[in-house]
Amino acid sequence: MLKNSDTHEYLSSFISKMESAELHPVVIDTFTYYYKKIVAGKTGLISDRDIRPVSSDEIEDAKQVKEYTDTGRKVLKNAVIIKLNGGLGTSMGLTRAKSLLKIKNGKTFLEIILKQAERYDVQLALMNSFSTHNDTLAAISRIKPSVSPLLFLQNKFPKILQENFAPATWPKNPEQEWNPPGHGDIFSAIYTSGMLKTLLDRGIVYAFISNSDNLGATMDESLLGYFSENRFPFMMEVAPRTPSDIKGGHIARHKEGRLILREAAQCPKDEIDAFQDIKLYGFFNTNNIWINLKDLEKLIEKHGAVNLPMIRNSKTLDPRDENSPRVYQVETAMGAAISLFEGAAVIKVPVSRFFPVKKCGDLLAVRSDRLVFTEDNNLILNPNRRSDNINIDLDPKYFGKIDLFDERFIDGAPSLIDCESLTIKGDIRFESNVTIKGLVVIKNSGKSQAVIKEGTVIGEDLIFK
Repeated sequence: MLKNSDTHEYLSSFISKMESAELHPVVIDTFTYYYKKIVAGKTGLISDRDIRPVSSDEIEDAKQVKEYTDTGRKVLKNAVIIKLNGGLGTSMGLTRAKSLLKIKNGKTFLEIILKQAERYDVQLALMNSFSTHNDTLAAISRIKPSVSPLLFLQNKFPKILQENFAPATWPKNPEQEWNPPGHGDIFSAIYTSGMLKTLLDRGIVYAFISNSDNLGATMDESLLGYFSENRFPFMMEVAPRTPSDIKGGHIARHKEGRLILREAAQCPKDEIDAFQDIKLYGFFNTNNIWINLKDLEKLIEKHGAVNLPMIRNSKTLDPRDENSPRVYQVETAMGAAISLFEGAAVIKVPVSRFFPVKKCGDLLAVRSDRLVFTEDNNLILNPNRRSDNINIDLDPKYFGKIDLFDERFIDGAPSLIDCESLTIKGDIRFESNVTIKGLVVIKNSGKSQAVIKEGTVIGEDLIFK
């Protein structure tokens, strides 16, 4: 922990750095708030002793709110879809905006999102990062949608050296001195960019916010109607946790009574078993969020910022250089705002509203016949599927990056409509019209690539030697 005089000395350096980057005063004040917490030794951890699980009885089910559909249709003109479009998809080997990845039927995330907004005749806005903005602009120019989306930029925070809490410097690549503040930054970004005022001036009050890589997160008229009719300031869509969701943030109730979101990075290490207990904490945050923009404006005007629970992430300054200095990255989660709004709500939604593509295994599921498009460009689970959930584990050496993945599925994804679990180990290439059923492990222990021939049906483990 630093002495108080040292703290102010370094804080001034951070402020000067952020001012030089022409960041908005609200962003600087927000970072200052978190920086003081880190210097004071705060970790942002949330202990089991301070929270309790949320039971099914406390959560409304989306199946029970269909009566609000007509109400939702009436207020579509007052709604906006906001997509978080700042990710590069580096974990999948991408080097540009993830939303420009061809996801299904030769169409990109962005193309599908534009069509979905057009289908509902609702305003679309994209929150880009400095890394995705130019790519996105160029793509929109090529696509030429009937109505162009509104665009605004995510902010950035300077990285903090763990050694002495000073600003991190990296002359060989100064961009590495900054980190995205997490999707919780949307509340500051929408205000500091002027987008909040623009939307309110247009009579837009209800915002549905979700990740651009989740095509299940479409505008739902019944949910919009339920949200608007009950005048909730904030509503989070949650879903029952499964074994594949143990790392995602879960909903809980603070001992003081308010709802909160706890992310894995906020869980004490000695409580991780409880965090991952899906019977104890039964609902995870889908990161599909509804917010009343008037209530958001009131919150910002009252407090000057939206100070969410902090996530202190420990990283190397250059993520590709393990020998670079250790830093803290200050981040926040969008769903954590649930604790700031009096009267915030959660609603249980079906798994069909949550198809995130975070790794190549997710991409395989979406590209396969497990998911199909409706006539109005909504992506849904195939009604003929064997099960709602599928576990896909691909060998990262051969399938972990998009170029490697595409080479091995060059003729398209296999049929997975009757598959419940697929594990692939080793170098294997798939020809067209392969069908996989049940619980299957495919393994190649040989040094040369194995090929699964066109039209093959696999219903049991397959081992190449």
